[in-house]
Amino acid sequence: MNNIYIPPVVKNLLIINILFFAATWLFQMQGIINFEDSLAVYYFDSPKFRIWQPLTYMFMHGGFAHIFFNMFALYSFGSLLETRWGAKKFIIFYFITGLGALALQWAVQAFEVHQLIGHITLFDGWQQKITNQTQVQTLGSIYYGGMLGASGAIFGLLVAFGMLYPNAELYIMFIPVPVKAKYIIPIYILIELSLGVAQFEGDSIAHYAHLGGALIGFILVKIWKDKNDTFYTLYE
Repeated sequence: MNNIYIPPVVKNLLIINILFFAATWLFQMQGIINFEDSLAVYYFDSPKFRIWQPLTYMFMHGGFAHIFFNMFALYSFGSLLETRWGAKKFIIFYFITGLGALALQWAVQAFEVHQLIGHITLFDGWQQKITNQTQVQTLGSIYYGGMLGASGAIFGLLVAFGMLYPNAELYIMFIPVPVKAKYIIPIYILIELSLGVAQFEGDSIAHYAHLGGALIGFILVKIWKDKNDTFYTLYE
């Protein structure tokens, strides 16, 4: 364990996420304050939206499994990418993909609102104009349902890893043999796309946010990638 190296940005992101999770759990257990109301991110036209939420939502998580898998992926893929890019480029990548995830989620929500009421913001009296209960529930989930988690940025890291180390072999849960990154990551993205389009009832995962992080990650890697780079040729 003493030989495990975690680069500084990844280490600090892990610490901050764990602190946010611990504080949220502790204060909610005590009934003191619900951090999700102020630190999760809400639709930009929601009365619950605050200017700091596009940043803070990346450090909030909804449960142990949520934070565990995100932080495991951050450590596994982020450590290698930070070592390759350096701290400055890595942290830029991380936050831009996280913001890109939110941008796509908001764009999809704005489209849904426009489809229901003809514009992307609500005006006084909309409740009286919409009588369909399903539409009311959809608008309510958009305006009063918060989004939280580092998953958008994590999907950006996954895509970057797959592009830079396509032949790296990954062990996936329930698959007994290793699978190359260039196969499993695109399949994962397609699954997210299909789930986002299908919009299954009861599915509370922000699939379009995942896709937004993946898309921005893809664009950034295409811009940054040095085709003569032979660093970590073991994986390429």
